[in-house]
Amino acid sequence: MTATGILVAIIIGAIVGALGRLVLPGRQPIGILLTVGVGIVAAVLGTIIAQNVGVATTDGIDWIELAFQVGLAAVGVAIVAGLQGRRGIR
Repeated sequence: MTATGILVAIIIGAIVGALGRLVLPGRQPIGILLTVGVGIVAAVLGTIIAQNVGVATTDGIDWIELAFQVGLAAVGVAIVAGLQGRRGIR
């Protein structure tokens, strides 16, 4: 993977992670770096799921793929926030 590819993955991960946090109600006690990390993982998994379903190669913006990514990011942020909350962070 090139440096440009890594930079694009980080930017998309940050956007997907932020959208995942926006979908969840309330406050999540996790930092921005953890949000970006969850977003990157969700973006990769969402793309894999979209490719397996057959909706990743469409003209224009892949809205269904984006929905998979944001949904996975919301689930990931909820899981990480729940784990952070159990550690006693207040």
